[in-house]
Amino acid sequence: MVRMSESPTPRRTAVVTGASSGIGAATARMLAAEGFSVFCAARRADRVEALADEIGGTAVVCDVTSEESVAALAELVGGRLDVLVNNAGGAFGSTPVAQADSDEWRRMYEVNVIGLMQVTRALLPALVASGAGMILNVGSTAGRTAYEGGAGYTAAKHGTQVVTETLRLELWDQPVRVCEIAPGMVKTDEFALVRFEGDREKAEAVYAGVAEPLTAEDVADAITWMVTRPPHVNIDELVIRPRAQAAQHKVHRVFE
Repeated sequence: MVRMSESPTPRRTAVVTGASSGIGAATARMLAAEGFSVFCAARRADRVEALADEIGGTAVVCDVTSEESVAALAELVGGRLDVLVNNAGGAFGSTPVAQADSDEWRRMYEVNVIGLMQVTRALLPALVASGAGMILNVGSTAGRTAYEGGAGYTAAKHGTQVVTETLRLELWDQPVRVCEIAPGMVKTDEFALVRFEGDREKAEAVYAGVAEPLTAEDVADAITWMVTRPPHVNIDELVIRPRAQAAQHKVHRVFE
């Protein structure tokens, strides 16, 4: 029996960055279904507002590469947070190092590494205050294996992995778990299209002949599983690929 004087258990809260589409949007939906109150953070106001309305969450227009924008996110979240999903990221271009575009490399490092750091730094006090916080960084198999034409992205995602490992060491005595999920080939509406600057033919070629690449929902389901483990269980890293992808460079394709 609950006494009238007792306060109800507060609803668990989560922040998902890059929530306007793909893995971020799917994760926000699944966490909401698990009972989380979700802060949906992304740059595109119309997208996050529609998502927040759909799941009963809170829309936050946020550019993770801007300290001012991230500070506004932290102020809105307040003094307590249960889960942070650092999903904002991206790949831009696929040129070899000899022809690399410096601006593309900077953009990838800014969003995949600096942005992740800024959001984590800003929200860490609230995660500690929860008594059982979790930081879940969305990395990539590109953060483990190099491939031709992907040096800028693989360098940035290796950075994501190393920041995750370092953070776990630095927070070893704090009530915060630090985890990473590293997806392989995931077919979403925008990832490859953004990478190739809207060139749909190039974007579709990435998945050509692959019967079943991962979907955003596949990755979101794995993230939700990681987030809902008991507080003493830390999933250091989870690598998830489609069955057709044995390795970064070895993918089963069938062409009729």
